[in-house]
Order: sequence, then C-alpha cells, then structure tokens
Amino acid sequence: MYQLDLPWLLLTLPAPLLVWWLLPAHRATSASIRLPFFSQVAEAAGVRPTDRSVIARRTWPQLFCEGLAWCLVVLALAHPQFVEPPIEKVEPQRDILLALDLSQSMDTIDFPDADGKPLARVEAVKHVVADFVGRRPGDRIGLVAFGDAPYPLAPFTMDHALVQTMIADAVPGMAGPRTSLGDALGLAIRMFEKTTVPEKVLIVLTDGNDTASRMPPLKAAEIAKSKGVIVHTVGIGGPAATGEDKLDTATLQKIAARTGGRYFFGGDQAQLAAIYDALDQITPEDQKNRSWRPRAELFQWPLLAAVLVLSGYHVLAGAVGVIRRRAAA
Repeated sequence: MYQLDLPWLLLTLPAPLLVWWLLPAHRATSASIRLPFFSQVAEAAGVRPTDRSVIARRTWPQLFCEGLAWCLVVLALAHPQFVEPPIEKVEPQRDILLALDLSQSMDTIDFPDADGKPLARVEAVKHVVADFVGRRPGDRIGLVAFGDAPYPLAPFTMDHALVQTMIADAVPGMAGPRTSLGDALGLAIRMFEKTTVPEKVLIVLTDGNDTASRMPPLKAAEIAKSKGVIVHTVGIGGPAATGEDKLDTATLQKIAARTGGRYFFGGDQAQLAAIYDALDQITPEDQKNRSWRPRAELFQWPLLAAVLVLSGYHVLAGAVGVIRRRAAA
C-alpha cells in the first residue's frame, strides 16, 4: 500500500495563500523617463496605468501551474512510500550443543539394538542423535567430539543436514582413545560465549570415565552454571566395567544437577531413543518471529513532476510570447 511518512507536512499546503494575505506586496522605485505624450502611448498600448505603481498580474495558467507545482513539492516533502507486504523471519531462541564421546571404547560391540542384537555403541548413538537433530528444525545445533581432547566438528548452525553428515562420518578413536569430559565442557562453554540466545543447552553423551582432562569435570560444571549453560548428561555402556571404560555415573549426575539439567542412562538402543525423546520434550522449540515491511521511497516522482510542470509552463509561455511578437511585427 501507499502511505506518507510525514503526513503532517500537508498542513503547509495553504502557506502561499497565508503569505499573500498577511504580507504586503513589495514596492520598489526605479528610474523612469517623463513623456509628455505618456497618455497617448498608454492608450495605444491598451493599458490603464495606476498612480506610482505597476503590479504584474499572474495569468490563470500561471497560477494553476505554480499552485500544482507547490502541491507536488509538499507531497514530495511528506515522503510518499510504497509499503510492501510484510516479511517474517524466524529466529532461534535456543542453541543446542551435542558433545559426543568418540573414544576408542565407543567401538565396542555390546550395545543391544531394538531386536536385542549387539552392535557397536557408536552406531546406536549415530542413529539416535541424528534423529534428534532432525526433529529440531527451529534450533541452532552445534557438534563437539571428544576423546584425548575435545574438537568442534560443527559450529552452531541451522544447517542440520551438515550436522547429521558430521555425525554419520564420526569414527571411534578419531579424537583419541581416552576420555576428556571436563575439557569437552570447557570447549562447550567457550562456544556458548559467542552466542546471544537466551537459552543454552549442552547434551553430553559418554561411555567412560574421565581420564584425560586438564579441567576437572565438576569445576567445568560450576563455570557452565555461572554462564547459564544447562547440561544434560547421557551415560551408556556397562556400569560394571572397570578402568577407562567404567561409567562414572556419580560425576555425570553431579554435572547435570549443578547446571539444572538431568542425567540419563541408556542401557540399549530403545532406552537411548527414549532419552532423546525426553530431551526433546524438556527443550521444546522456542522461536522468535520478527516481521518488517520493506518501504520504497517515492518522493522523487512528485518532485520530478513539479519540475516538469514549471518547465513546461515557462517553455510554453516563452513560445507564445515569441509568436505574438512576430505576429505584431
């Protein structure tokens, strides 16, 4: 639709009439020649002189063109605009970071699938996590892999196909054989520092004990809490395992509790899928809609029309004057 950005400027339309009414005409004296036969000259010219003043009268075409040009100038000053249909943009209100344990133990073939058959832990995790990513179209999702050290595989992005591709290409041992849970939390905190969304969620999946971190996991959890990062922890593997492969459920529970998150244990693929279903309900989609209407400025068109009206009048008036002078000659 069309609208005026400064419609109050239309109140200036009667300004020329007010000036003509309130301010007297300017009077000026000029040198002249006395003619003893002035009355005969005036009579021959068909004019009726007035006493001591000559006021040039505007013609009706001149008044019309000047009035139209003034109206067009005021219209241009009022900033006519064409307002286009609204454009809406959906912005994510949540960043979700997935931290996957890709230590060598994730290659262990002891994780029951839906039919009870054993498969590699990493294969079950890939399928469930990729499905979770596919159900979060309104969130920015990032991906971190950790082993001997944490590595960012994908920044926070709305390109979920990229994240799913990185998950599918993940290989146990690609980040080292050991587990650095505390350092993974530290990397996640640094990644969240660059985001501006109100809600920051970290989901950590691990199958072993922290043996490689320089930062203690509980200390990292305290920092995450101070930064407003909610950490949900998911443990898989055998609780009865020993050494590197032992699942430290107590530490995972404390990390989740200190940051306002929850701890889950996935004993098989069905339980793991149920965990991510629960996480999907805990972190419902929360989006922010922004809408704006693009505006195209149109002030140049009435301004150009005003110039053309005045130019056309003066060109036409000049041509008529030339024709009259030639006819009189």
